[in-house]
Amino acid sequence: MQQHQGRAAPGVRAVPSPAGFGHRKDEPSRHVRPLPLPPVQQNLNYYPQIFWVDGCADAGAPCPPAPPVAPFPPPVPDRRRKPRSRGERRSVGSLVMFLLILVAFTGVGLSIFKIFHLEKEVDELRESASAEHIPPASQKLTGQKEQPLRKEPRKAAHLTGTPSQQDLPLEWEPISGHAYVGGIQYQERGLLISEPGLYFVYSKVLFRGSACDSQLLSHVVYKRNPASPGSLVLMEDTAAHFCTGQRAWARNSYLGALFKLRKMDSLHVNVSKIALVSFEESKTFFGLFKL
Repeated sequence: MQQHQGRAAPGVRAVPSPAGFGHRKDEPSRHVRPLPLPPVQQNLNYYPQIFWVDGCADAGAPCPPAPPVAPFPPPVPDRRRKPRSRGERRSVGSLVMFLLILVAFTGVGLSIFKIFHLEKEVDELRESASAEHIPPASQKLTGQKEQPLRKEPRKAAHLTGTPSQQDLPLEWEPISGHAYVGGIQYQERGLLISEPGLYFVYSKVLFRGSACDSQLLSHVVYKRNPASPGSLVLMEDTAAHFCTGQRAWARNSYLGALFKLRKMDSLHVNVSKIALVSFEESKTFFGLFKL
């Protein structure tokens, strides 16, 4: 290190050293030289120059250690967007997986709720089917036969004609041939009603003769009841001038209508002349059935 005697380097102002800074009173004055600094960057603040005091002005004097140099300021960090780190990518992936799992559990929950609702509807259908005596769908799929229901016989009667009658009302056959009686009693040549309700009543009579005598033909259905005196005509058919000449003739008379009958009503059939009635079971009959 070169020593300077009495004068500072050109362009450098000499700074007097304070007492007690790097020299003794009996030592001669020391010269100061500038310490070279790096060029100032554009994005850094300007720092003043730092001078280093040379403590070795006199030859042979020991040189004290140089003072520490102030560190340079750290560079300004780059403000541009940097790529995501591995930890950030892991957190984003974990969030996506959590959302997918949440959606999956939501779908499973909705499916379970729908299945429970369908099972409840099936149970209600089974209960309604058992109440209405309808075979459930399980029996139809498995091929099981439904047990027949025991129902009361329908109240109905069909009576056929009986030959060789002498008096009125007409007498009927309740058992043989096409005759049938169910839930209705045949009593005293008539049908006895045991249960009130709506009934369809019908009667057919075939009149025929070998010669025409121009007499009046009548066909009547009437009812009786112990609570009411006399009889009440329900249906009636009359015919006159139905034949001419001395040749054979035949005429059908049919009656049928709906009536509201009471308990203990008895229904009967009358005609104008029994001798003109054909009592074949397919030509003359009497009956009713409950609606």
